[in-house]
Amino acid sequence: MLKLSILDQSRVRRGMTARQALEETVRLAREADKLGFTRFWVSEHHDTPGLAGSAPEVLIAAIAAQTTSIRVGSGGVLISHYSPYKIAETFRVLEGLYPGRIDLGIGRAPGGMPLASMALRYGKPANSEDRYLESLHDLGGFLGGGFPQDHPYHGLLTTPLIDTSPDVWLLGSTGHSAQRAAELGARFSFAHFINGDGGQEVVRSYREHYRPGSLGTEAQAGVCIMVVCAETDELAEQMALPLDVGLLLLEKLGSRTPFPTAEEAAAYKPDDFDRQRMAENRKRMIVGGPARVKQRLLEFAADYEVDELMVTLALDSYEAKLQACKLLARELGLQEAGR
Repeated sequence: MLKLSILDQSRVRRGMTARQALEETVRLAREADKLGFTRFWVSEHHDTPGLAGSAPEVLIAAIAAQTTSIRVGSGGVLISHYSPYKIAETFRVLEGLYPGRIDLGIGRAPGGMPLASMALRYGKPANSEDRYLESLHDLGGFLGGGFPQDHPYHGLLTTPLIDTSPDVWLLGSTGHSAQRAAELGARFSFAHFINGDGGQEVVRSYREHYRPGSLGTEAQAGVCIMVVCAETDELAEQMALPLDVGLLLLEKLGSRTPFPTAEEAAAYKPDDFDRQRMAENRKRMIVGGPARVKQRLLEFAADYEVDELMVTLALDSYEAKLQACKLLARELGLQEAGR
């Protein structure tokens, strides 16, 4: 039975406030919990007015406090900007409050433009690849693996002292993070919603090269894809048009470009290059009514050889997102199957 999870980016749609976007994220998580979804992850973005989620650890706390069973996590914390010790203690607090329900997803991307990265580092030098790997090693030590006697952090306690630890996932849209996850024992989630090509081989390589390490002891792979699901195939295609045009404008104009409304998307006149890019971006999403989406999700999971998928619901209203959740839960029998 296929498990289904949600990645929510707290998108600030036209005509709403960032506060409303955050409130919608928490509301959607409550509904996803009731409907039988396995996980609910929130993202980290900076200097991006259209996305309200700049502090996933805070949102995780709010969501976990208002849900009962669903796992809650980050998709993901951008480790290049932060102290691994601080990340470990923050997520141990969350694990202490909500044992067995916290996922620590780690991202390698900057999460914003260079000025935002500079402000987040606050005078520290940019992390090179060596520092990224070092940070991952140290994170594993702080979360419970410990350090050898000759290590500078040997003997340092990571509080609170609890008997469980959050599950660690490395997130990526290329083979780089998959390789690191395999080396260090972490779980791995491929961002198909960012890169629609080559993910199957990346996940296959992760499994082949996996060995237990400081970030985990068991291989587990997942994949995240955009989904537009509505009552009929025709309605879903209509609802996907703002996403088609929005992704195109994002490529052309940058991260501060607001997503178009349905009316603006319908009025947009694509040229041949635009149509080519829109067709290419469709590789990153599944669009359709419940039966079509269910079939494509099952085929997609089989292609990746995973038993759990994460979806990001790229829809233009909270009501449409909630309806998509209900349709997906019903078609895939999430409540009947349990988690």
